[in-house]
Amino acid sequence: MGRTQNEIKAAMTTSFMANQTLANTYGFNVDDLFNSHFSSVSIENILFDIVSYAIFLFEKIFTQHKQTVNIDLLNQKNARLPWYRTMALRFQYGFDLIPDTDNFDNTAATEAQIEASKIVKYSAVTEAEIPATIILKIAGETADELAPLSIPQRESFEAYVEEFKPAGIEVRVINYLPDLLYLNLQIQRDPLVLDANGMSIINGNFPVNDAIQAYMKELPFNGELVVFDLLKFIELNAEGVITPTALNVESAWIDPLANDYGEPVSIPIKKIAESGYYKVDNFDNIEYVV
Repeated sequence: MGRTQNEIKAAMTTSFMANQTLANTYGFNVDDLFNSHFSSVSIENILFDIVSYAIFLFEKIFTQHKQTVNIDLLNQKNARLPWYRTMALRFQYGFDLIPDTDNFDNTAATEAQIEASKIVKYSAVTEAEIPATIILKIAGETADELAPLSIPQRESFEAYVEEFKPAGIEVRVINYLPDLLYLNLQIQRDPLVLDANGMSIINGNFPVNDAIQAYMKELPFNGELVVFDLLKFIELNAEGVITPTALNVESAWIDPLANDYGEPVSIPIKKIAESGYYKVDNFDNIEYVV
């Protein structure tokens, strides 16, 4: 972490007060405190403020640049897990690769066409239990919501993966519909704010439903859903909620062999979605009590 402006100024004023020539000129004793001889409105103090702030900004910019370079180097390092994610997000649907490279040929393409071709909006990478196997989860967007790529898009993406993956490494692409989240909750409500169905008496919306949807949007792609965190989020963000309780939380995900959702499985504490993201099935099993 870089130095604060106060730390920089303190180093400068300490050196200033330790200088014998300056001590003779100003009439202070060496190593006296700067503030005991110079007021906050003195020209010397103002100059130190200006210079220390300039140095602070320079060091901050340099630190941020160094962090950016380090992240870029990590992501571009071939065959590391972050590299797979970077390569997935670089995919351009409908564009061919420049021969013998991992770069797409954007000759004659407009910026709008290039941006529209980048259909992989989310990606996460983990190592599988099987040796030399990488699990690459991806998702696109439809109407500002996470969604899987279409079959033609997935086929094109998998062909792209075959082009860039190292020899001897199997990459399993996970491009599923969202894991369905089944919530069976009991909400102790404030009857002055919410009616028996959980609707806001003043606004006519359903604050608990809105809070759940907001939590799902804040959950990172391939992030861990923690039941306790969800309940806490509801308590803090849903007006009229006194105490939320999880009676049962389950999820179901796509079985690739059946190409359909499997049976729901309980989530007692936390779980990462198999697809990388969740969708609440419905809000019918939320009970409101006083």
